[in-house]
Amino acid sequence: MDLVVFLPLLLVMGAFMFFASRRQRKQMQATIDLHNSLKVGDRVHTTSGLQGTIARIDDDNVDLEIAPGVVTTWMKLAVRDRIEAETEAVEEVSSTAVEEGAPKTEG
Repeated sequence: MDLVVFLPLLLVMGAFMFFASRRQRKQMQATIDLHNSLKVGDRVHTTSGLQGTIARIDDDNVDLEIAPGVVTTWMKLAVRDRIEAETEAVEEVSSTAVEEGAPKTEG
């Protein structure tokens, strides 16, 4: 009798755990696919928010050029995502629009 009361709760918890683990596996596979597809010249974000261009890549590490002539070495796992060219274009247009729309002050 007591087991019948807990059965719906156990079913809901089991379904939740199944779907949560499935989502986590999909995210992990997407990250693995990203890391396998990285190449020299790609613009990337790191998990700490740094943007850079891949200058060199090997099995475990990437060298990111974060400013002209400034290259830092990172673990490949620190790369969060690739910055797409269209995203950069939108950011440039947005920053230009903000600068043009800002009120001019005369001193």
